[in-house]
Amino acid sequence: MAYVKNLFDSNFIQYASYVIRDRAIPEITDGLKPVQRRIIHTLIKTDDGRFTKVANVCGKVMAYHPHGDASIYTALVNLANKELFIDKQGNFGNMFTGDGASAPRYIECRLKPITKEILNTNPKITPYVDTYDSRDVEPVTFSAKLPLVLILGAEGIAVGMSTKILSHNIHEVIDAERKCLMGEKFKLYPDFPTGGLIDVSEYQDGLGKIVTRAKMDTSDEKKIIITELPYGSTTESLCDSVEKAAKNGKVKIASIQDYTSDKVNIEIKLQRGVYTKDVVDALYAFTECEQTIYCNLLVIRDNMPVQMTCTQVIEYHSKQLVGILKQELELEKADLIDKLHLRTLERIFVEERIYKKIEQQKTEEGVLKAVKDGFVPFKAELIRAITDDDVDHLLKIPIRRISLYDINKNKQEVEAINARIKEINHLLKHLIEYAISWLNGIEKKLDAESSERKTQITNINTVDVKAVTKRDTPLRYDEKSGYLGIDVPGGGELFKVTPYDKVLYVRKSGIFSVSECPKKIFIGPGLRFCGFADKESLSKVLFTVLYRDPATQFVYIKRCKVQAFIMNRDYFFAPDGMEVLHVDTRKEFEFALNYVKKPRLKVLTEKFKSSDYEEKSLKAKGVRVASKEVQTITVQSDKPKTGELFENK
Repeated sequence: MAYVKNLFDSNFIQYASYVIRDRAIPEITDGLKPVQRRIIHTLIKTDDGRFTKVANVCGKVMAYHPHGDASIYTALVNLANKELFIDKQGNFGNMFTGDGASAPRYIECRLKPITKEILNTNPKITPYVDTYDSRDVEPVTFSAKLPLVLILGAEGIAVGMSTKILSHNIHEVIDAERKCLMGEKFKLYPDFPTGGLIDVSEYQDGLGKIVTRAKMDTSDEKKIIITELPYGSTTESLCDSVEKAAKNGKVKIASIQDYTSDKVNIEIKLQRGVYTKDVVDALYAFTECEQTIYCNLLVIRDNMPVQMTCTQVIEYHSKQLVGILKQELELEKADLIDKLHLRTLERIFVEERIYKKIEQQKTEEGVLKAVKDGFVPFKAELIRAITDDDVDHLLKIPIRRISLYDINKNKQEVEAINARIKEINHLLKHLIEYAISWLNGIEKKLDAESSERKTQITNINTVDVKAVTKRDTPLRYDEKSGYLGIDVPGGGELFKVTPYDKVLYVRKSGIFSVSECPKKIFIGPGLRFCGFADKESLSKVLFTVLYRDPATQFVYIKRCKVQAFIMNRDYFFAPDGMEVLHVDTRKEFEFALNYVKKPRLKVLTEKFKSSDYEEKSLKAKGVRVASKEVQTITVQSDKPKTGELFENK
């Protein structure tokens, strides 16, 4: 058994680690999940500037992704609809209506040129590993120059954790990164392609929540037009929620029509006698026109899941951008120095006719030695020591090129190389300024439409569902059957309720409970009290309980209020074993005790006033009314008020 347990534990840990790192949670370095990274890697590798069938792309991605083509196709469509890396041709679905994309054999895509500028694919900077079948290599993570995790957003459920990262406007993200590099303060808020309104007062830098609403045109008092959707909704799901609310009587509308094409246009016509101002709050309360979205910015960082804030992501990527640009400059500088070294060798090799010294040599070693010896007098002009590879390069120069060698052209190339090296040295000393200029340059290359914020930030006063729900459902109690609830067919109506009300009811035995507005529950005959269980209502209700001790036949009185309770739990007004004779909610009333007949007992009935006794806590014991055995009690008659009192008879 121990072996089996260890086997399960080990396999589960491996499975959990795989789901977290390789499927559900994006990597902070490039903001991509593995399937997205493999799609982009495939598009970069096969890019020729022309459109390619999505089905063809999916097939090529399968060489890197050890899963079916369905997951690749879905990820590619979602990534293409982000409008950043992939150009689309054909029907890629409609984000407004929720309609899906056409089959992969009918649609085409290609890589946008800007992708190669944002994602560095140089193997000397970006780490590569073997694919799952070791036939090729793929990037571990791209070296991204922008915080794509904030631009693209992400959502995923892993083992024991989940991530919910909202998308942000790319220009606002670039501006935040620019301000971070300059040491200025910045704030980032979500922006969605579907538009709508959002309240970011509790966003908490990516770890809190937002309230999002549909944008409505309410200029016509008899018609509401929804022009923008809240995040997470489609026109289909929103219309379904409105129709369901109307069917349940929560929203009064005559009809709803969806005229959405490339822009959202949902028309809601109202019933006769109902006006726009009467319906808007109900739409927010009972439909998808208003939603609360909870955020959790969880990413993979250093091979571990880490919860970060938007500010921390921007700070991380600012340092990463500077690091990538520095590596690129240093690699370019090293390449230029190698090129300058070779141009110097070529000039000396041709001008000084060193190639003539190899004519008499008959062995490879002799040739190498002759060339190296020929450069000894010009050692001071060389950038570094000459190597065998350098000699091999010189020996491969065609005779035609030697005879037509242009010294002026070589001089111009050397000057251009030296000028660029000088420029690189300057940039390496001013990396922050260079990073800011790079951000400015990439921002100019983005589509003009992407610069516009689509979601309007505003203050939203969340609609209280209870406040907009009218108390129009009768709560009934049937004395004969003993049932209480809104679905009880017979009996009498106690008062009007809503489905969100809490109700306190007292049974004949003196046991009371609090529950959500019941549909149909059995409490037995002899309901003593039923009323609302909110703080305001209960603060006004003073319970007066008369109970008898079966052992002594003494009667006690207890006056108290119900101030705290646990839902759906039974409570007893009297101590255990006591017999509750009467429960009253009047502030003042008279009652009489009818004593057991005994010799020398002259007074058999005695009257009392409830107001003569003080209020106590719910858990306190009652006060003994008289030190005599009580046979029955008589309570001053008063017609019970609806929802307050049912006399004990």
